Amino acid sequence: YFYGTFPEDFTWGVSSSAYQIEGGWDADGKGPSIWDNFTHVPGNIKNNDTGDIACDSYNKVEEDIYLLRALGVKNYRFSLSWSRIFPSGRNNSINSHGVDYYNRLIDGLVANNITPIVTLYHWDLPQALQDIGGWESSVMIDLFDSFADFCFQTFGDRVKFWITFNEPQVIAWVGYGEGTFPPNVHDPGSAPYRVTHILLKAHARVYHTYDDKYRASQGGIIALCPNIDWVEPKTLSDPRDIEAADRYLQFLVGWFTHPIFKNGDYPEVMKWKVGNRSELQNLPSSRLPVFTAEEREYIRGTADVFCFNSYTSRIITHSTTRLRPFSYEYDQEVSTEVDSSWPSSAVSRHRAVAWGLRRLLNWIKEEYGNPPIYIIENGVGIKTKLDVDDNSRIFYYKTYIDEALKAVVLDGVDLRGYAAWTLMDNFEWAVGFDERFGLYHVNFTDPNLPRRPKASARYYSQIISCNGFPDP
Repeated sequence: YFYGTFPEDFTWGVSSSAYQIEGGWDADGKGPSIWDNFTHVPGNIKNNDTGDIACDSYNKVEEDIYLLRALGVKNYRFSLSWSRIFPSGRNNSINSHGVDYYNRLIDGLVANNITPIVTLYHWDLPQALQDIGGWESSVMIDLFDSFADFCFQTFGDRVKFWITFNEPQVIAWVGYGEGTFPPNVHDPGSAPYRVTHILLKAHARVYHTYDDKYRASQGGIIALCPNIDWVEPKTLSDPRDIEAADRYLQFLVGWFTHPIFKNGDYPEVMKWKVGNRSELQNLPSSRLPVFTAEEREYIRGTADVFCFNSYTSRIITHSTTRLRPFSYEYDQEVSTEVDSSWPSSAVSRHRAVAWGLRRLLNWIKEEYGNPPIYIIENGVGIKTKLDVDDNSRIFYYKTYIDEALKAVVLDGVDLRGYAAWTLMDNFEWAVGFDERFGLYHVNFTDPNLPRRPKASARYYSQIISCNGFPDP
């Protein structure tokens, strides 16, 4: 165990997302999102839970800010509901009630010296835009830019930290490959690559809009936020396993960050693997789309900092995978497992592996030339109705944050901030309210949805006030 403190200007925060906490799904003129409609179909979500009310944050702005103040955080990452601001997804339908809601939240944060970190897109696409093709359609590049432009113009005088997409790999793979999240497209071999191609262009467009129109006057920063699991090669002496681990990371995160932080293009190993396998599959061209020289130039460098979410690690081996059906997963030619000694959590694939975070931070440092890094989400789910004495969560934060501290102090990683997932128990996507990640417990059976701090909330606030783990 390593004692020490983080740099003086290190920022501590906590994260949430609109669909998971706001509720008010059709309040005051809000339009439906793909998540509203998806959760309303019986059988799509565990226990048929929905985010219709969720934590009712739409009506509890003051209460949420009080919870944040009590934690002592310096920043709060939340997301904007696109269809709450533009019910039709387009700027010809501006909903002033939605704009007022976010203004009240942002003003309340600023008044309490809490820096807003705002995500423009956390999976909840307006249904009206899904109806014209969603992220498979290149018209989304203009539409997303128009939404972002409005947000910069409206909130940018107070918001200085923007995230375009939260976990774009989940949008592309879980939404369009596996199809277990809306829009439920099951096309594992091609759609994720096509969608990512559009997401990257949309991200770059929004970055340039901020750069050209707002940066000089507003002085903020903008990035995107991928999800990353660390992977450890099963046999460290086997070069095939070491290559498999790098390949897994390139397919998971390099897919988005290699174009932005390196050369405007996909990782070589992705181009080679998908291209080679497409040829073996007798396809006329690679399933991985190609950027033009102009597009590469336009995408390269479109992030001011490196943000990411991380929860777990796994063990990896090289694997010979089948050629059919076509699949992004098979394209990677890897297989993953976990060590049974790693502590489990409510999420079967999330094991607590704290040392994986330090290795991941070092990998980012080496791979992308030591960029300034922010951990935007990190936390653990526990399956219980009442986990106020959540010692396993305390252990998770204690060990993960300590590994982050080692990366900063011992390894020279330029980590600038850390945010816990999440402020309070919320709607956890496909599993509904079963998995609880919150620092505050929410009683979903009481219509008032009372919040109460868990032991982990007190513990995290202590880490924040000490700025780490001062030597006793």
